[in-house]
Amino acid sequence: MIEDHLFDVEEPITKKNVYTYLAFFDDASPIDIADFIASRPASESLLLFNILPDEKGILTFSYLPFRSQIAILYALPSERIAKILNELAPDDRTSLLESLPTDIMNLLIKYLSPQERELSIRLLGYSEKSVGRLMTPDFIAIKKDWSVREVIDFIRKNGHDSETINYIYVVDDNDILIDDLRIRQLLFATMDSKVSKLCDFKFISLNVDDSEEDAIQTFRRYSRAALPVIDNKGLLLGIVTIDDIIAIAIEEDTEDMQKIGGVQSLKDPYMDIPLMNLIEKRAGWLVILFLGELLTASAMGFFEHELERAIVLTLFIPLIISSGGNAGSQATTLIIRALSLGEVTLKDWGKIIWRELSSGVILGSILGFIGFIRVCIWEAIFDTYGQHWLMIAFTVAFSVLGVVLLGTLTGAAMPLILRRLGQDPAAASAPFVATFVDVMGLILYFNIALLILKGTLL
Repeated sequence: MIEDHLFDVEEPITKKNVYTYLAFFDDASPIDIADFIASRPASESLLLFNILPDEKGILTFSYLPFRSQIAILYALPSERIAKILNELAPDDRTSLLESLPTDIMNLLIKYLSPQERELSIRLLGYSEKSVGRLMTPDFIAIKKDWSVREVIDFIRKNGHDSETINYIYVVDDNDILIDDLRIRQLLFATMDSKVSKLCDFKFISLNVDDSEEDAIQTFRRYSRAALPVIDNKGLLLGIVTIDDIIAIAIEEDTEDMQKIGGVQSLKDPYMDIPLMNLIEKRAGWLVILFLGELLTASAMGFFEHELERAIVLTLFIPLIISSGGNAGSQATTLIIRALSLGEVTLKDWGKIIWRELSSGVILGSILGFIGFIRVCIWEAIFDTYGQHWLMIAFTVAFSVLGVVLLGTLTGAAMPLILRRLGQDPAAASAPFVATFVDVMGLILYFNIALLILKGTLL
């Protein structure tokens, strides 16, 4: 395979041997070439990019990671920078420009032609992380009084630069969207048929001010390859295609996973982040969680007298707190993901809490029963817990039940509370929930022990 040759490179790439890769690049797709260029050191990446023909170079550039795009732009002459920026798809160019510092963005915008500059400024004028930043104006719009023959001729003449022709958009004389048609509807219709006869005047669209998350949910719900973007008056402004949505969804999911793990969002690939930056991203949450865990020591110190009288209770502390933490982590992960997919909303909070309450009782009872049986077996075999072993077994069982219930309710409620406050639910990371449940679980454990063992061991 061509890809095998491209990625199996051991010797450095120099000006003398760089042209040996032309044969591979002729047959390789722009995506594979971009992956190969991005895998090489910066000096080699520039050499490889410079041997690409203009058309293939522009296609390859659009697939390069941001860091590689910037490194290449900084090293290219002005003429080629202008050609690349002007030929890039508007949505890809917007994605590049919005990631740059303002002064660099303004500098690059000057390389654009008046028409492309006006378009880029308009797209960049929409709110950050809005559909307006994602859309492209490259689409096919037709009128309802056209015949199918006129539409086909129009597509042949003007469709080369369109982002996609899977869908054709029907607008009125004021460019108000009135319907969208699949290309197959036109292909199977007679050439003399009017577009109006094919329309049902029902369509799914995005508003230019919708958030990226709203767009992701709409694409998931309707399984569309592209969706039109309109303003509040219904004016057709552009389209958003599935490739952009997939990229945003991956970015959002990655960010959520990192936050769930107690890490600040990493904007770059793991291997591209300087070590000190990586430490900075991780240290904040670790310090907060460490301070939280100090409360665990404080809780144990508060019950120091009870521990001295019933040292056997310390044997079950890891069991108790890990059960609650694990249950909380499960619940918060499930709810965060359900919120992300649009499976639940804040209006469902009552149902969610009830489900987690029921789940917590059932799961806690299962784990509590296992803990009870474990104490009984160890007492029967090793005579470990003394004459009050049965009460110890009940203490463990009810404590596990209570802590698991606490964990599931906390894990489910925290993302909902954060969403209600307008914050990212993923900030209710599993480590945070686990730390909170550790502290509260210990307090619950010792209070249950006091209640059951009072007058005997305590």
